[in-house]
Amino acid sequence: MLRVGLTGGIGAGKSEVSRLLASYGAVIVDSDKIAREVVEPGTPGLASVIDEFGPEILAADGSLDRARLGSIVFADPGRLAALNALVHPLVRARSAELEAAAGPDAVVVHDVPLLAENGLAPLYDLVVVIDASEETRLDRLVRVRGMSPDEARARMAAQASREDRLAVADLVIDNDGPLEALAPRVTEVWADLSARAGRPAGTAE
Repeated sequence: MLRVGLTGGIGAGKSEVSRLLASYGAVIVDSDKIAREVVEPGTPGLASVIDEFGPEILAADGSLDRARLGSIVFADPGRLAALNALVHPLVRARSAELEAAAGPDAVVVHDVPLLAENGLAPLYDLVVVIDASEETRLDRLVRVRGMSPDEARARMAAQASREDRLAVADLVIDNDGPLEALAPRVTEVWADLSARAGRPAGTAE
């Protein structure tokens, strides 16, 4: 099994790279997706968040009101740390379950947005960074995601610098150009990952 950490700044194209790798046969472990799953209604995770922050962080349908919770934790580092202390162990446990279920020759790709920020590179056999210039990322966030330029710049500034991400990269996928230029590069990287994992490239689990 090859354990890969996949990361990239907001707007770099990480979601598209994950999609392509999954289509080639990678087992994707998406930290953001798991973080949502472990606090769905009826889960112990949501119960612990309610105990910590109170029932006012719930929406009318009983689900977590992420905007309301975000307004609390992002204004107070201590509250953010408390939330992370509840959610992160659940995410790690679920990630370990998904990895354990993969085959011995699997390429397991952990999609981790804040890999560089949290010093997680040593957890993986190698790190793949999707790279794009700040100008390209800003354009995508404004044009594709509908953010205001100020909001996009703030989101970018809250993450690690491009230099910090590249410093932890074993492989870099350049996504500074059009979408059609991305797939051939991801195909090359998949062949490399497959060889490292000792499996034929292009075969699915």
